[in-house]
Amino acid sequence: MAAVALDFGGTLATPGASPCGRDVVAVLESRFGWPSPAGLDVAVDEVRAEAKAAYRQGVQTPWETILADAWQRVSAQPPDLDAVVDALWESVPDAVVDPRAAAAVRTLRRSQRELVLACNTQRPIAHRRRTLAVAGLVEHFDALVLSSDIGFTKPDPRFYAAVVDAAGGVPEAVLFVGDTLDKDVVGPRAAGMRAALVCAGEPPPGLPEDVPVIAHVAELPNLLERWP
Repeated sequence: MAAVALDFGGTLATPGASPCGRDVVAVLESRFGWPSPAGLDVAVDEVRAEAKAAYRQGVQTPWETILADAWQRVSAQPPDLDAVVDALWESVPDAVVDPRAAAAVRTLRRSQRELVLACNTQRPIAHRRRTLAVAGLVEHFDALVLSSDIGFTKPDPRFYAAVVDAAGGVPEAVLFVGDTLDKDVVGPRAAGMRAALVCAGEPPPGLPEDVPVIAHVAELPNLLERWP
């Protein structure tokens, strides 16, 4: 395998929190000193629910769009939404990278393979880079393919096409590693990549027999040494 594409939440880190309407109100008042329109928190949560439905269909809705729609629903003039979104993500901590996973990434980097972070996330790419920097990994990845950056999510085929392109353009030379059967195994294999599943328990029904299973991404370097 010349390249490895790694999922984030559930693979390198425990999934982090996602902002809600109360978080938006808190940011407005504590960070900017702006009063929030009545009902804004409820409107944000309503729009978030609609965005989640679209998300499951492969469409990413930027938080700027979510907030603009929420402000419209409460018939109020929105503030600088870019500033609000940036402050919102700073106030809602990202997941912390597992130290064992970080060690595996460093080992993979020494193997001279291309490394791509490939994940669904609402978090902007600049904030995810900060998370990787805290873990000492930001320079270890050749590319970051995030749904928040490219506008569509796993298992949309366009997501995997972006991963292949970032990893050098040869799908059969890419191993996709993640913890979800449909998004991290079925989707990548349909795009021509190989896949490995991170699963500490019983493998899920429907897992192809030729897909290796590792309990933790820390086992990945050894798996690659044995790869046929």
